[in-house]
Amino acid sequence: MTSENPSELITAKIKGMTDWRGEALANVRALIHEADPHVVEAVKWRKPTNPSGVPVWEHDGIICTGETYKDKVKLTFAKGAALDDPSGVFNGKDTGATRRSIDIREGASLDEEAFRALVKAAVALNAG
Repeated sequence: MTSENPSELITAKIKGMTDWRGEALANVRALIHEADPHVVEAVKWRKPTNPSGVPVWEHDGIICTGETYKDKVKLTFAKGAALDDPSGVFNGKDTGATRRSIDIREGASLDEEAFRALVKAAVALNAG
């Protein structure tokens, strides 16, 4: 029987990826928990083509999602357009009025301090 506990589902998703993407997702998950010890994990948008769903981190609303693709791990911040990003961590192609994303590709490094700052800013924004 498969667990429906979101944290266990995310752990299973990470363990199921045996390449760099699993390591990248595990790393950002740890950074999110460091930045916000009260973060709540969820899994959303489960469907036949993606039965394990999309990991979601929330605190008074969605902070970010963590999608995995063949060539990247994409972290989409729900209200990213409203966040200051002085270090230029947001590098995704989404330039709409609401969301911003970070694409992590194989071999790329993430500015961990700036990432944690974005998570903290997203939590503060959600809290209003």
